[in-house]
Amino acid sequence: MSDFSNSAAGTAPPAYPELNTGSNTAPTASGTTYTEKASGALQSAQSGKSKPSSTHLNTSYLQEYQSNMDTLTTAASNAATSIQNNQTVQQLANGPAADKVRGEATATKNEFSNLAAARTVPDAQTATGQNLTSYHSLFYSLLSWENPRATAISFVAIVTTIIVARYVPVDRYVLKALFTVLGITAAAEIAGQMAFGQGFATKMRPKKYYTIPRETLESVLGDVEQLVNFFVIEFQRIIFAENVYATIAAFLAALISYFLVKVTPKWGLLLLSTSVVYLAPLVYIKNKDFIDSHLNNAAEIANKQTQQIRDIAAQQSNRAVEVASSTTSQYVSKAQELMGGAKKSAVESGYVSKDTANAVPGVPVEKASSLNAQTSSSPLSSQTSDSSFPNAPKTELPSLSNNNNTHTSTPIADEFKAAVPAS
Repeated sequence: MSDFSNSAAGTAPPAYPELNTGSNTAPTASGTTYTEKASGALQSAQSGKSKPSSTHLNTSYLQEYQSNMDTLTTAASNAATSIQNNQTVQQLANGPAADKVRGEATATKNEFSNLAAARTVPDAQTATGQNLTSYHSLFYSLLSWENPRATAISFVAIVTTIIVARYVPVDRYVLKALFTVLGITAAAEIAGQMAFGQGFATKMRPKKYYTIPRETLESVLGDVEQLVNFFVIEFQRIIFAENVYATIAAFLAALISYFLVKVTPKWGLLLLSTSVVYLAPLVYIKNKDFIDSHLNNAAEIANKQTQQIRDIAAQQSNRAVEVASSTTSQYVSKAQELMGGAKKSAVESGYVSKDTANAVPGVPVEKASSLNAQTSSSPLSSQTSDSSFPNAPKTELPSLSNNNNTHTSTPIADEFKAAVPAS
């Protein structure tokens, strides 16, 4: 603008300075010649055709990328708004089916909240006076179907996990996903460094790596401790028969599993046990009155049979005691009778004196005859016969008395005579 203003003042350059060789060196108002200005313009044109710097490329690339992202974001927002404002979508979103879905989603969320809130330490204690764990309340609420949606979702999730682990090679897919992600990350980082001087992974790297807080670790370890103690306590309660019905149920489960494991694969046995654990309480809850009535009848019948067996055993025991007592009395009476008769015979025969015979345990000699008569007239003697005991010898023993010299001589008698000195 200064050149044109100067030209208006009377110092305008020639119309065609390039034709006037002498005029191209004339100074302009800015103090430079036209030749210098032309050379500067030519150099500027040549410098405009040179290769741009990496900083210029990075800036232009980022601006173009940001512009494209803004365009895509705006287009996606407009498309979402148009779809949301569509009449058909509005009818579906506000119809009865959508209301039903929203109601079920809200109920499911509330049931999961109730299940989480049920994880408290119960008031009940073990037989040893120990407190139970919070997982006792959690599993009781879960398996008793107090929150049916939460229980059903957990059951389906466990069954699906078992089936997927059986038929899908999860380990291979995990390894494949791992090496794919690592390969893409490495390739993007190298390509970014070669093209733009900075890798894509470097740009996406957070300012600070994520770490697990100490409070979270302590909470997780506390939950793991409670879960492990739940299984340890329940195993001991079953082993030591704190609840005999639970011990019987565990015995039947172990017995059936022992035979099923021979013909059933591990995943099938796990699926069957999961189904029994979840569905058995549900069947009992749905048919509680029917099952309880039959269980009460079975318990009543068992109690009656037990009482009948006890009565029969008591009767047999009493009868056996009576028979044993009667038999013992009979044999004692018979033994006393025999001992009394033998002592009396020995005294009468002169083998022993009366005092010596009475010193022997048993019935005194004076009562031997009366005891024999009483024994023969007692009811116990009527139950026995002569054939119950062996016959006594009929012949009398030889007398060693000096008053009777007509006895038969025997070697034993002669030996006794030779041993006894003559008076």
